[in-house]
Amino acid sequence: MKRIKYSKVRKVQQNFYEYTGSYKSDPVEMQLFVYDEEGFEEYKNVTIDRLRKECEDPQQQHDVKWLNIHGLHDTELIREIGDVLQIEPFMISDVLNVLRRAKIEEYDDMLFFSIKSILEEQDAKSIRIEQVSFFLTDNLIVSFQERKSDFFAHIRERIRTGGGIVRKKKNDYLLYLMLDAIIENFFITIENYEFDIEKLLIEAQKSHRAEFLGMIEHQRENLNYLKRAILPLRDALYTLKSIKDDDEFDGIEKSNYTFFARLHQKTLEILEQIEYDMNNLESASNIFYSSQAQKMNQIMKTLTIFSVIFMPLTFIVGVYGMNFENMPELKTKNGYFIVLGVMFVTVVFMVYYFRRKKWF
Repeated sequence: MKRIKYSKVRKVQQNFYEYTGSYKSDPVEMQLFVYDEEGFEEYKNVTIDRLRKECEDPQQQHDVKWLNIHGLHDTELIREIGDVLQIEPFMISDVLNVLRRAKIEEYDDMLFFSIKSILEEQDAKSIRIEQVSFFLTDNLIVSFQERKSDFFAHIRERIRTGGGIVRKKKNDYLLYLMLDAIIENFFITIENYEFDIEKLLIEAQKSHRAEFLGMIEHQRENLNYLKRAILPLRDALYTLKSIKDDDEFDGIEKSNYTFFARLHQKTLEILEQIEYDMNNLESASNIFYSSQAQKMNQIMKTLTIFSVIFMPLTFIVGVYGMNFENMPELKTKNGYFIVLGVMFVTVVFMVYYFRRKKWF
């Protein structure tokens, strides 16, 4: 993925702030964490005025601030957030356009990161993809989510309790933790699918249900869905390598690029696992077709054996069923029983021969 670095502001067009997603049921909520190594402050249901006050407070200029927004459908509020945080309009537009491919962009002293995260639906049989966007600048990190999720619950708990090194690090390490949480959710989802795929592999050998192929296709669609979500993230993380060599951007500490390299490696592992599971689904499909073909061959074999057994019997019956007057056998005293005996011996001989050949 090519890294794009902008040097001038784009012109705002009509309908520039337009949310392209479909999740609009809950109100937009903002949550703010302000912390350093000594302590933290947490603000829920943050208003624009409160946000402006916290950003302009000179006593907190060295503290790390994390603003998390749930919901994107209130475009006017999102625009006001962008104005307060001095985020360029075209970058806010990228946040609202959730149909775009995941990407990473550097603009002066700000880093924009948008990725796709996955959420399981209530039936646990399908997934949906939502966009999560991040802005990294100075000591501030802003995260935009389409709807509420518990991706970052453990990170909030670390900040509250001082667990780990999150409060000892800058906001770039916090970005790493959030990206890692999203990527780990991919692993969890794939593990859940692998359990179902293993059951399909076992069932493929004995299943004769017509809907079995539909189950395989459903799993294949889910894996392709995951693959389309993780590929842009892999490319975006790879792009960080070029930013690492850019001395003009110091938003990420040089020592912390190792963490992002780990994330890139995790995306490669996810893609490898998806390919492995896709191959397993292909194997399950082949096993099912082979099983069906074998069953059909067995049926045809059984029908063929019965047909072959009855062919000489049909011939005998056909010969003596002809209505000719000059057929001496018809007047034989025990002719009927002799013919039945011949037919019985013929059947016994053919069954014995087929059994000896192990044809059934």
